[in-house]
Amino acid sequence: MPYLKLNRACLAYGHVPLLDEADFQIDPGERVALIGRNGTGKSSLLAILAGLGKLDDGDVWTQPGIRVAYVPQEPPFDAELTVFQAVVGGMGENSRLLAEYHEISSHLAEPGADHDKLLARMQALQHDLESRGAWSCESQAEQAIARFSLDADARVGTLSGGQKKRLALAQALAVTPDVLLLDEPTNHLDIAAIEWLESLLIESRTTLLFITHDRRFLDRVATRIVELDRGHLASFPGSFSAYQQRKEAMLHEEALANARADKLLKEEEVWIRKGVEARRTRAVFRVQRLDRLRAERKARRDRLGSVKMQIDAGDKSGQLVAELVGVTKRFGDKTIVRDFSCRIQRGDKIGLIGPNGAGKTTLLRLILGELEPDAGTVRRGTKLEIAYFDQFRTQLDPEAMLADVISPGSEYVEVGGIRKHVIGYLGEFLFAPERARSPVKSLSGGERNRLLLARLFAKPANVLVLDEPTNDLDIETLELLEELLQDYGGTVFLVSHDRVFLDNVVTQTIAADGGGTWREYAGGYSDWADWRARQSQAATKADEDKPAVAEISKSRTERPAGTKLSWKEQRELEALPERIAALESEQKTLAQKLENPLLYQNQPQEAQQLAARLAAIDEELMGHLERWEALEARLV
Repeated sequence: MPYLKLNRACLAYGHVPLLDEADFQIDPGERVALIGRNGTGKSSLLAILAGLGKLDDGDVWTQPGIRVAYVPQEPPFDAELTVFQAVVGGMGENSRLLAEYHEISSHLAEPGADHDKLLARMQALQHDLESRGAWSCESQAEQAIARFSLDADARVGTLSGGQKKRLALAQALAVTPDVLLLDEPTNHLDIAAIEWLESLLIESRTTLLFITHDRRFLDRVATRIVELDRGHLASFPGSFSAYQQRKEAMLHEEALANARADKLLKEEEVWIRKGVEARRTRAVFRVQRLDRLRAERKARRDRLGSVKMQIDAGDKSGQLVAELVGVTKRFGDKTIVRDFSCRIQRGDKIGLIGPNGAGKTTLLRLILGELEPDAGTVRRGTKLEIAYFDQFRTQLDPEAMLADVISPGSEYVEVGGIRKHVIGYLGEFLFAPERARSPVKSLSGGERNRLLLARLFAKPANVLVLDEPTNDLDIETLELLEELLQDYGGTVFLVSHDRVFLDNVVTQTIAADGGGTWREYAGGYSDWADWRARQSQAATKADEDKPAVAEISKSRTERPAGTKLSWKEQRELEALPERIAALESEQKTLAQKLENPLLYQNQPQEAQQLAARLAAIDEELMGHLERWEALEARLV
């Protein structure tokens, strides 16, 4: 028996049908991904299934007795609540009693507390909680808080965006739902948190219906893809990759069918205009068919067009964009960047990876000259024209009209040397002409991101700084933006938690290693993740080898100082400088090859092989240097 079911569901926004007699159901154990273009009604559908919205027509059925939990894109929380109070907030009357009990427990530990009064109230609460069987709720809340690494006593208003998302997930899972509805669960989470959430959702075996544009999350978590397209819900069993192949074939077949129908309609229109005696019995059927074809063409809702983006790179910057040498930056007692050096050249596409709060934005500001380092030097290039995409969209005035955001005081914009009317330019980003005078506050999250991209690309820039540009964008727009950035001739700084987007765009990665340490790596996210996995394996092996190494060290230390080397060891010591020099020469050659951004576009497999060899050289050099030091120490 299904958990949730839609039957002939209808929902319209203005004159646009979001749901057009759509049918849907989700069965126990499924993990269903709901995808579709921005503005097609995915969030509205999820809210309706959660019982927070109504259909214009049709039925919503929920299996009696099941628990449904819903996490919206931006969960509303009272900033004054504690984390514990917020988590138990979804447990009905039990939540009030548990929140009060938890608060009294905290007050008891305070100096000068009225213990007699507090204990009396606590006793009364214990009685109420026991009679309701609510102690299990407290245990569930505490487990959820611990699982999401939250502080139960912290105020919601002090939490970051990522912590608030964790809080919303903890609140939903604390009630042990039968069905979990998630709207963009990866927004505001860093890569480590996203990977952790993937594993949690798979292992929990909770039935899921979720909206996301994170393609790797889709591929790993979803067991079925449901696409909302032109008011209808189409189901595709299997992974997201399988959906993409099948969808491409379906769109090709649809285009052919539409072309045949349009050709037939055109032929019948020509026939009717010839003035043929259509009243003759034998011709009546052709008139009727023409009327039917006209009605079908009018009713057909063509697939939404694609965004038509282009970037004007303007004048070339100097070859050097920025060079950092031994840069350190602190805020109070916290070191955000520690002794970091790198050189960034024109055409580099840099991805910045790190947990929330690691200092990615701070490092960007140091590179671009918005902050000065506490130690070290930053040398910046010439002729830099910088365009900045802000993940918080602070550049957008909610009251401003769309046209004024793009071109204040003028009806035209010039992009790539071509003058365009602002309404036509907005149309290239899928904004209808009638919306050009609408305020920014009327837009969805994905539409605001599209508007910000339109504003960004309306001016020439040879350096693009993109801080989480992928949030809320639909998959088709993401893929187009990837292609655009791949072909862009300027320099790109990209902060993103979208792993596929990073892999497809960046040529090198700067990643946080903790404690203010940052390292530079060739390639994208997968190259960095592979390197990290190899390092972890090497560390594990080193731990396993420690007893043997300790025994060898002991035997060495027991030798008297000045012990002579064997003939074989002497030859080995003499050969080490030449081996080290050869490896360093190869290392320099490979690094120069990997600095070429065209390598990643034209020969991605070779780039991966070179990056792997570069990592292997690092390990070989370390081994040779350690061996050299050990052999020379025995000659002392």
